[in-house]
Amino acid sequence: MAEGLAKKIYGTQAYLQSAGVHGDREIDGFAIAVCAELGVELSRHRSRSFDEMQQWGDDLGGFDLIVALSPASQRQALELTRTHSLDVLYWPVMDPTGLGGTRERQLEAYRQARDQIVERMIATWGGRAPEPVAGNAARGA
Repeated sequence: MAEGLAKKIYGTQAYLQSAGVHGDREIDGFAIAVCAELGVELSRHRSRSFDEMQQWGDDLGGFDLIVALSPASQRQALELTRTHSLDVLYWPVMDPTGLGGTRERQLEAYRQARDQIVERMIATWGGRAPEPVAGNAARGA
């Protein structure tokens, strides 16, 4: 969600790539749904892992910053930055996966996580939250 939201807010002002603890996973349908509410397309997004980032080697020199959203990703980011000059920010964001309950409760948890990410981005780098897509009953960030 973070990469898609950042690209929506900042466009081409920065080069962005997301990576997580696990790669090659299908993007979660709830993440796709709540991002679509703000006009962010995730269905074609591919998840990458930190292991893939390490395989890029010197290409990491093009990055200035890693933003970690979970304790596990923070640990891997800090390990990666032992050999590369990158700053690491840790933004603890609620993990909405596997919370169970009704479809609406799950969507609400994903909206909360999405909104936390947007709020952190704007507080850190400025910008404006994406507006809900017209005709969508979703709550915006």
